[in-house]
Order: sequence, then structure tokens, then C-alpha cells
Amino acid sequence: MKVNFTETVLRDANQSLIATRLPFEKFAPILETMDKAGYYSVECWGGATFDSCLRYLNEDPWERLRKIKEAMPHTKLQMLLRGQNLLGYKHSQDDDVRKFVQDSVGNGLVFVRIFDALNDLRNIEVAVDETKKRGAHASGALSYTTSPVHTLENYAKTAHQMEEMGVDSICVKDMAGVMSPQEAYDLVKALKESVKIPVVVHTHCTTGLAYMTILKSVEAGADVIDTATCCLSGGTAQPSTEVLAYALKQLGYEVTLDTKVLKEVNDFFKPIRDEYLADGLLEPKVLTTDADALTYQVPGGMLSNLIAQLKAQNALDKLDAVLAEVPAVRKDLGYPPLVTPISQMVGVQAATNVLLGERYKSVGKEVKAYFRGEYGKAPGEVNKDLEKKILGDEKPITCRFADTLEPIFDKTKAELGDKAKCDEDVLSYIAFPQIAEKFFEYRKEKEENKASYKIRKLED
Repeated sequence: MKVNFTETVLRDANQSLIATRLPFEKFAPILETMDKAGYYSVECWGGATFDSCLRYLNEDPWERLRKIKEAMPHTKLQMLLRGQNLLGYKHSQDDDVRKFVQDSVGNGLVFVRIFDALNDLRNIEVAVDETKKRGAHASGALSYTTSPVHTLENYAKTAHQMEEMGVDSICVKDMAGVMSPQEAYDLVKALKESVKIPVVVHTHCTTGLAYMTILKSVEAGADVIDTATCCLSGGTAQPSTEVLAYALKQLGYEVTLDTKVLKEVNDFFKPIRDEYLADGLLEPKVLTTDADALTYQVPGGMLSNLIAQLKAQNALDKLDAVLAEVPAVRKDLGYPPLVTPISQMVGVQAATNVLLGERYKSVGKEVKAYFRGEYGKAPGEVNKDLEKKILGDEKPITCRFADTLEPIFDKTKAELGDKAKCDEDVLSYIAFPQIAEKFFEYRKEKEENKASYKIRKLED
């Protein structure tokens, strides 16, 4: 049996460990080498990369994607898409979703992994449909979690519904690394029996279970596994590409990765890791094993960002209390899986509850939107007292929220005028208006300075 590998160092691994602060220039020199490794795919876009490029790195995320594609013509590039949320934190209009998928595939993506934080399939149907129309591979992702309302039967049923929707593969997305080896074996086995398409397993090393979980997943028939180059693996990131390739080969599985190329890739990233360790961006806490995460179920990207936020408020000593509050908030919200954007709203609300010393003294606007039904249907029953406090006499909506939204792309394009150089700029602005506008100003100033420099050189 062949086991395929998706390399995550360009997206989820660095998102989980260093809050997606890896600029293109840092990894550009290794891309041509990575192109020869034999990966099934390389996850390089989506998730928090889009936001981070605009907000922190002063990069155009679309240009970043095009550059990666140019340097890796033989590798299938992959992104993570939050269904109707795209890459933001709120529901998008259907025309925006379709245009975003169209341009993402047009700029080089082959695999589009699509999930909904609540596993509400109404929120992925448009993205899946457009991905298929554009000739790309639509991978439907199950947001994995454990709770009284999440069962093996429900996961298998949801996967079958995804297959009927037209997805090309099913991904088990264990963002907090809480899936045990036995749970992984049972789930993958159930999926292989209920669907005819490939099964992918994605997990994190946060709890220390990942290597065992991956081995049992493969044993149960998983076709693809997500891994990260060794020096940026472990902790809140994925398990090591090299280690699992070595182990699976010894166990008799077919692995077609080039080990010499893998070593070159890892050797390249080692000094980058050391640099981030030295400047404190790579917090040693996220490299350790935390069995408590089996209880609070915080995913890697959420944990690294939560640490950064508490540090900024000089309140890192409150981390344990915040993590203990997370499961309580999650229960109040009907046991949603902790994945973006739900993980952020739960984490922020938990931190607010702890820092203010009173639960729900202040309620975030995202949590209010959640109770109104703007993110979809909660997996379980929400706290009715809290719902009453937030909504009053207002009734939560029960329809697909995107159906209530008017088209936005053409209207926004007209409003932006020459501020937007292309359709991709319009999409960036719709996703993050203030951040994108600030980036447009930065880009314009940079181009003007460059032009001025060229004129001075000619005059000299």
C-alpha cells in the first residue's frame, strides 16, 4: 500500500508554531528543491496566511501564491479554505466565494481543502461546487472533535454526504491533536467503508498522540497524511515528514519521497527555526507536549496566537486559567469544534471571562453572531440562559445565512476604483477591508519610492 505525504511547512506548521510570520523571502530559496521531493501536495496557502501576509508581512498573498507556483511547477499546491468564511472570520456572499475560488485556482492551486467549523455542509456547498467547476480537487474536511454529540456514525454520515456533494477526497481535520490512535483507526476504517474516495488524515502533535494516531490511521487505510519538515514539526505543528517516511518504509508501506531532498529541505529551515527561537516569536511552550490539551482541545494556531495575545497584555500568567475556561465556553456554545473562526471566538471569550473576573460580563460580537445563527447550526444544544442574555426576544435564524446576503464583488470593485489594481485586490479588500487598504497604501508608497530611485539613478 502506498502512503502519500502532504508537506505543511509553508502553511500550517509555521502557522501553528510562529503564528504565520514566515515571509516569502525566507523560504523562496528552497522552493525549487522542495519541488523535487515527491510530495503528494504542498500546503502553502489559505488558513491564516492570507491575513498574515496583508497584516504583518506587507505581502500581497496572491503574488506570494504565484511566486510559489512559478518556483514549484511540478508540485500540486494546496490551500485550506474555511468554506463560506473563505479566509476571514465571517460569512461571505456567494458571488465572493465563487470569485475567490476561481482566482485561487487560476493562480496555481490544485487542491482546495474545504471545511466548515461546525460541519454544517450548507456552508461548504458553494465552494465545493466552484472548485469542481474550475477543474481543481475539492477535499471535504471533517472538523474533528470529541464531545457528547460527536459520534463515529455522525462523522461517517457527514463524509458520505460530502461524497454525494461531489468532493474528491475526505480529510479528517484533527486541529487540536486530540484524536487517539484507537479513535483514528475506528474513524478511518468507518470512512473507508462509507466512501469510495481517498481519505486524508491531518493532526497535530500538541497532545503527543500524533505519531501513534498517524500509524493507526495508515493501518486502517488512510491514503494521505499531513506532515512537516522535521525542524518545524512537533509541538503544536504536524509530525515529522522524515520520521514518518522512515517508519512507514520499515513497516512495508510504499513511500516515494526522496530522502536526500527531504534532508536538504530540513537543513534549510533549521537556521530559520533557530532565528525565531532566538527572537522569541517561536515560543518554547508550543514545542512541548501538553496532555491537558486533551481536555481543552485548543488547536496549534489558536494556542500560539493566544499566547501572543496574553503576552501583549502582560497576562501570560493567566494562560492556564484561560485554557481551563475554554471547554466551559465551548459547552455553552453547543460543543463546536475548535477551528477557525470558532476557535478564535471561543478563545477570546474565554480570555475575556478570565481577565475581567466574571463570565460573560462582556460578550464579543462574534459570539453574538454565533448565537444569532450566522455561522450555521451548532452541533449540540447551546446554553439557553446565555442565548436569552445575548438575543433577548430575537429568534435565531435557521436558514443558510449566506442566502440572506446580497452580492458584493461588483459593487465593491466599483467603489474601490483605481485603489484596486486587479480583481484579486478586490477580493483582499472584501476579506479584510482596513488591513487591505493599509497594504494598498504601503504598496503604492513603495512603488513611488522605487520609481523615484530609478529617476535619481538616471540623473546621476
